[in-house]
Amino acid sequence: MSRGAGVTESSDDHNASSEEKDCPSPNLDTSKDSKSVEDSSSESNSESDSDNEEPETEKTNGELAQSSTEEASTQAKEWDDTDLPTEHLNSKFIKIQPHCEHCNTENKHNERVTPRLLSRGQFLLKVDMEGVYECTETGLIFEVNRKVDIKYCVLSWSKYADLVVKPWAVGGPLFDVKCDPASLTSIQFPHSLCLGYQDANMTFKVFHVKSSGATLEYTVDHSPTHVKWHVTSLSPVGPVIQSEKTVYHHGAVVLYKVIDHNPSLSFRVYVATNNESFIKDISKSVKHSSKKFMKIDKPPVCHKLLQNGKKYRLVCEPGADITPEEIEFVDGSLLKLKSYIEVYLEQPVEFKLLLVETDSEEIVWKAILRECDWVQHEESRSVSKTRSSDGAATPLTDAQLITLAGKLGKDWIKIGLVNLGLDITVIDAVREKKEDATICKFRMLKSWQEKEQSNATVQNLYNCLENISEVQDVLEGLLQAM
Repeated sequence: MSRGAGVTESSDDHNASSEEKDCPSPNLDTSKDSKSVEDSSSESNSESDSDNEEPETEKTNGELAQSSTEEASTQAKEWDDTDLPTEHLNSKFIKIQPHCEHCNTENKHNERVTPRLLSRGQFLLKVDMEGVYECTETGLIFEVNRKVDIKYCVLSWSKYADLVVKPWAVGGPLFDVKCDPASLTSIQFPHSLCLGYQDANMTFKVFHVKSSGATLEYTVDHSPTHVKWHVTSLSPVGPVIQSEKTVYHHGAVVLYKVIDHNPSLSFRVYVATNNESFIKDISKSVKHSSKKFMKIDKPPVCHKLLQNGKKYRLVCEPGADITPEEIEFVDGSLLKLKSYIEVYLEQPVEFKLLLVETDSEEIVWKAILRECDWVQHEESRSVSKTRSSDGAATPLTDAQLITLAGKLGKDWIKIGLVNLGLDITVIDAVREKKEDATICKFRMLKSWQEKEQSNATVQNLYNCLENISEVQDVLEGLLQAM
C-alpha cells in the first residue's frame, strides 16, 4: 500500500493555518556535517499539492524556493505575551506519555516546570537560576547557565518535508525555540522511538533550520526518551534518525466524532506516532475541517510498537462500516494531509474498537466507546456555550482591542470593510491620521465598537472575524476566560 494509506482529507477539509507562516523555508545545508546528506528530494505526495499552506514559499522546477533573511528574522518578533487560561492550555496540547517495557527509562530527577501558554500555542518558561529544567507540557529539557526567559512552540514537520531526505527520517517533534543562545547550554528533545531493539544501529542528529539554510548537527547523547544537543544557535530544531534496521515507533490512536444531528455515529480514527508535532497536525486538520468534531477521550497509547510497512486493521464489535479495512503504517509526520480510518455505525450503541496487527493478530490498541463518552460531552459543551454567551455580553475593553489590533495583518482594511461592515469613509478617516499601523487597526476596531454599541461584545466580534485565523486564538481565550 502506498505512503499515507487510508482515507485522506480533501483540500476542502484542510484550510491553511497561519500559525507557522513566518518560519523560514531554507534549503538543506550539510557543509558543517561530516556526513553529507544527499541533495535529493523526498518522496512526493500528490495529495499535499492541493494544500497551499505556505503561499509565500513557491516551488520552481521541483526545488524549494529560498527564503530571505528578513523572513527568517520576522518569526523572532512575532511572539505575543497574551496569557490564555489554564483550561485552554490543557485543550490545545495532547500530552501522551509512552510506557514501553523494552525501554529502560532513567529517572534523571530533572526539575519539572510548567510554562505559561501564550497565544497561538506558544510557551513561555521563566527560570531564575542555572540548572536543568523539564517542561511538563512538551517534554523539552533545558540546561541553562543563568536566569533566562525561553519562548518555544511545537511546529509541523510537513513544512520542511522537502529537506528531510533519505536515509534520514523524523525522530520526534520539531520545535521553535527563542532566547539568548548564550544562556542555554543544551536542549534535550523528546523522541518517539523505541530503542530497546536497535540502539546500536541508530544514529541521531538534530535538524537545524537557519536563515541561510538547514543543517544536520551532531548530538551529544541520547536516552530511551530524549536526544541531547549542545546549543549553537536557535531557530526551528528537532531530532532526525538514520537506522540500518526496522524502526519501531511508540504509537498513539486519536479519536474524533463527527458532531451532527443524525442518530448515526461517524468517527475518525488516526493512527500516529507518539510525536507532538504529528498529534498537533491532527488537531489542526480536524479544526479546519468543513465538519464539526469533538475529541473522544480514550487512552491513546498503543500497547504494542508500530512498525513502518506493517499492516494493521481496525475491528469494531459489533460490526460497523470501516474505511479502509486495512492500512500499511507509515510515519506521516512529513505529510500535510494526515490519513485516518473512518468508522460508521447506524445506531448509537456501545461498541469496542481494536487495532490489530494483521500478520500476528495481536491487539495493538483497544477502547470501549459508550454513549456517555459523547452525550455528556456535547451537553457540557452546550452548558459551556450558555455560560460563555452570558459572559461574552461584556463589552470589549481598550486593552483587549489593542491586543487584537496587534494580531491583525496587512489585510486589516479589507477586514474592516467586509467583516466589520464599516464604511470606506471611516477607514479613510483612520488612515488620514498616518499613525502607527497597530494604532490604525485599534481605531478601526473602536469605530466598529461605536457602531455596534451594546452589541460590541467578544462573541459578536468572534462571529464577525470567524474566518480571520490570526485573531481566533485570542478571541477564543477571551471567551473561555469569561
